[in-house]
Amino acid sequence: MRVYVPLTLSGLAEVHKRGELGPGPVTAYAVTPGLREWYVSDDVEELEYAALSRAAAASLRMIAGRPDAAGRRVVVAADVRDGDATADPDRALDASSLGEVRIAGPIPLTGAAAVHVDADDAVEDVTAAAGALGAADQGDDDARFTVDGAEDHELLWFGIQEIPSILR
Repeated sequence: MRVYVPLTLSGLAEVHKRGELGPGPVTAYAVTPGLREWYVSDDVEELEYAALSRAAAASLRMIAGRPDAAGRRVVVAADVRDGDATADPDRALDASSLGEVRIAGPIPLTGAAAVHVDADDAVEDVTAAAGALGAADQGDDDARFTVDGAEDHELLWFGIQEIPSILR
């Protein structure tokens, strides 16, 4: 099963240094029954993109929680055994946790397929979105517009071997 693990740039540096995502439990996003039902799609690529987008939103929340974090969302795509990723059935249809799964133990970086990171030109919008997230959550339409501005940026794809160049 492909899972998408949200991180920050400093979190990616730690993962690279340790050689694994974790320790467990690791929160990630994947194509879960709840995500399938919410998006009403049978297209696997579309559903995986939705899971990646959910992880990117979680990465934005991590950035918002750490004002010193660089304004670039980071998501690591990794493959785990199907039974290793479990969704909380009580939260399956909760919109805030769609696609959310937990992996009990660490995920070796060798099991990672790719790293998705914002381009440099997204930093200003991502930083503004991180600052506006609280107000957006409270229903402020202008703040929601700012958050949506970050979501307009597509994450770039990098191979795992490119992590050192991402961190420079």
